[in-house]
Amino acid sequence: MENWSLFSLCVLLGLTSRWAVSFHSYSGAGKPPMFGDYEAQRHWQEVTYNLPVHEWYFNTTNNDLNYWGLDYPPLTAYHSLVCAYVAKLLNPEWVELHASRGYESHSHKLFMRATVLFTDILIYIPAVLLYCFYFCDGSSKQKVATALCILLYPGLILIDYGHFQYNSVSLGLALWGILGLGLGWDLFGSLAFTLALNYKQMELYHSLPFFCYLLGKCIKQGLTRRGFFQLAKISLTVLVTFALCWMPFLSDPKQPLQVLHRLFPFGRGLFEDKVANTWCSLNVLIKIKTLLSRETQLFLSFALTLLFILPSSLKLLSKPNLWQFKLALVNSSLAFFLFSFQVHEKSILLAAFYCTHLGFCLFLRLMFFLFVFFHSMLPLLVKDGLLLPYVVTSLAFLFLSLYLLSALERSTEEELRLGLYRKLTQRWLPKLNLSRIIKWKFWFSLVAMAVLSFTSVWLEPPAKFPDLFPVLVSILSFLHFLGFIIYFNLVQLMEPQRKKSQKKTN
Repeated sequence: MENWSLFSLCVLLGLTSRWAVSFHSYSGAGKPPMFGDYEAQRHWQEVTYNLPVHEWYFNTTNNDLNYWGLDYPPLTAYHSLVCAYVAKLLNPEWVELHASRGYESHSHKLFMRATVLFTDILIYIPAVLLYCFYFCDGSSKQKVATALCILLYPGLILIDYGHFQYNSVSLGLALWGILGLGLGWDLFGSLAFTLALNYKQMELYHSLPFFCYLLGKCIKQGLTRRGFFQLAKISLTVLVTFALCWMPFLSDPKQPLQVLHRLFPFGRGLFEDKVANTWCSLNVLIKIKTLLSRETQLFLSFALTLLFILPSSLKLLSKPNLWQFKLALVNSSLAFFLFSFQVHEKSILLAAFYCTHLGFCLFLRLMFFLFVFFHSMLPLLVKDGLLLPYVVTSLAFLFLSLYLLSALERSTEEELRLGLYRKLTQRWLPKLNLSRIIKWKFWFSLVAMAVLSFTSVWLEPPAKFPDLFPVLVSILSFLHFLGFIIYFNLVQLMEPQRKKSQKKTN
């Protein structure tokens, strides 16, 4: 009874925090001609409701792709269509073709926010609670603390309810996939992750760890015996799921090709905005877009992404256990964010989300990473008028991490997995206190991020460098992310398999 009371509290706090953010501004409010991501989601409802399926991804008289054309997989389009039917019942003006462009009203804002909340309740929150109940170590209070950390994390809440996205759908489906694999339901896990991939193509960040984990399990079972049949069933599940999702677009070969063209816009270049990844940060010193051809940029991006993904994926392939799987998810998503082509600043959410699932292991490092991620979103949140929610939720999460979850107390060398660093420094600096250095680094970084946040908002940049503060935010965040990908890879590659007793379930 106590467990269910605590988990009910998690749900209540998670829903309250989400609804509180709903009353603030959103992306592009009152800013014609494009208005922002809120208008993009509304426009997709307009398009999917009023146009036949074969026009959804094509530029036509009634579908101007330059005005928020659909650029997500079919499940996103189907979701928009379902929302459009509800919107049509409530107020036909919300999805009226052409006439609804840029529509803004208080009632429509509540409706759009309610659609996000509904998907959270239906998909995301149950997955988080089940994950914490089954796969998080420790007492009931520690499991609740992990659930609170995930549900109350301000990064996802502000992006989905403030900037306005439906990231919790794809992340929730992917988490159902992890639940399935962790419980031994490999077919269900494969189905759930395939649905996530067909909702947002950014789930490709996690596709290689899913593939290596399942393939590694099948290899251990023997590819000439039981493992072969299991691999065949998994493959069939994935293929059938893809076929069902894409069925309306398979009648004409031009249809799936156009959808893929919209999903992977290589023509936009290596990067657009001030993103805290390698290419944007390096571009400050070396003008990559000018010096290198687009083909060279694409090849270099692909090669470096693959280089940083392969070590953790191969380790997972050889040791397909849940701990290695979770670390591989973090390393893979970080590698994609730092080195892949045409990355959006919100994509770091994919790495941050899986960091929270490492639980109380590496807890201080995880809190550190989550704060850096949230700080990297500052320019986007300020542009969307979400400065006050940014400040309030940052301070609340800092209090939750340091005082309620005691992050600083979980900072011994063993808990932070600093064994390899100790071996490297043992000869020359035997008395070096690594855990104390990590603590000081945490506080120093928090102060630096706070100062940069203040200057970004209250000081005018020099006329010669109008993007000075967003660039500084990106570079500071990039340097942290680069350190994190090295750290998490070392934890996964150099550490022996973690001994832990997991709850057995039927």
